[in-house]
Amino acid sequence: MCEQLKLQGITDEAVLKAMGDVKRHWFLDSAFDALAYEDRALKIGAEQTISRPSTVAMQSQLLCVERGMKVLEIGTGSGYQAAVLSKMGAKVFSVERQKVLFDRTRQLLDDLGYRVRCFLGDGYMGLAEANYGPYDRIIVTCGAPEVPQALMDQLKPDGILVIPIDAQSDAPTDEEEVQGQKMLRITKKGDTSKDWVREEFGIYSFVPMLDGRAMR
Repeated sequence: MCEQLKLQGITDEAVLKAMGDVKRHWFLDSAFDALAYEDRALKIGAEQTISRPSTVAMQSQLLCVERGMKVLEIGTGSGYQAAVLSKMGAKVFSVERQKVLFDRTRQLLDDLGYRVRCFLGDGYMGLAEANYGPYDRIIVTCGAPEVPQALMDQLKPDGILVIPIDAQSDAPTDEEEVQGQKMLRITKKGDTSKDWVREEFGIYSFVPMLDGRAMR
């Protein structure tokens, strides 16, 4: 799998090592064992999926994580992305909206020995009330219609947010509609959007980011 990731443009050795060490099949139902290392998204329940290995690797690389950094993840899902970041030496705080996934994944990460702090809540709001921020990095693992201001507020100066944004949300009306999400890396150079440095890294496909209160 890691050799394929290199061919797909993943050059960060820390990312490659972490993804070699963290076994993807641990985070999937055993029925998917034969497919676990293929570059495809797979169902994990609650109408959610585990992202493609190439997507996990690309988002991890775009974060530019250094050991000891505080990383907020929005969308714990299976726990695979959180485990990769933890293996890279990040202090990971992860928010999940779906209680069935939250309960299962929190226990799984603990059983596997990954020190990830998991929270049940609304990812649009981040973890401001928990007093763990601000964060060096924030990663969103679901497709959002726009950049949540609450997440940017919880990011440190010069911090990085990696987030997939609906591709059609700001597309000109006279152009063909693009399906999927644009992968953005936003560097916080100030408190307002005009001060953010925004970079785009292609089109991806994610399940939608859900707003509102956590499902119980």
